[in-house]
Amino acid sequence: MTRLPVPRAEEETDDLARSAIFFPAVGLIIGVLLALAMRCLKASGPWIASLAGLLLWVWVTGALHLDGLGDVADAFGASHGAPERFLHVLDDPHAGSFAIVAIALQVTAKLVLLAHVPQSFQPWALVLIPAWARWGTLVWSASLPPLKPGLGERVAQAVSWRGIAAWGVLLAGASAYLAAPALAVLLVVPAIGLSWRWRLGGITGDCLGASIEVTESALLLAFAVRGA
Repeated sequence: MTRLPVPRAEEETDDLARSAIFFPAVGLIIGVLLALAMRCLKASGPWIASLAGLLLWVWVTGALHLDGLGDVADAFGASHGAPERFLHVLDDPHAGSFAIVAIALQVTAKLVLLAHVPQSFQPWALVLIPAWARWGTLVWSASLPPLKPGLGERVAQAVSWRGIAAWGVLLAGASAYLAAPALAVLLVVPAIGLSWRWRLGGITGDCLGASIEVTESALLLAFAVRGA
């Protein structure tokens, strides 16, 4: 789930799906690294610190979710509202103009919003945002039908709503105490889920990656607006 080195292990077919319940924990690790990177360069000013945070954010995730965002942008741009055409374009490995524009806008948005997260909410905002976004993947996988066989389908079968609720309560309690604007996720995640159901009737792995990116930017915006 990250570029961080881990011991090699023999992976069985459904190991990744069964481990999905720990996706928010992976988000917490990413958030801690992001907060540390920005903290170390705090004295250099918000823009330098934000650039360092953004570079680390992209590197540690391998740009995996940005790739999903780009694929979804291309698919929406070329499908003209036809779900079957959407899936066909989604499988095309080439990046089109819609993907390039979407990724460029997303990276720019994150840079600007990171620079405007109020100091009073750092570092907790940066720790919680990636965790909340990955919690969203559990909610979307469990509540939306998969549009094609893949990891999302296996995650839906392997993760229980009890586990999703437990993570939700834990993150909501931490957010309420340490970084209240992060609770905007309780509106963002259902809104994204409803959007996928309305536009496509379900979800794919690329849709999950794109949704993580949108959720992270939406939560950064919630903090930036709070500090304005």
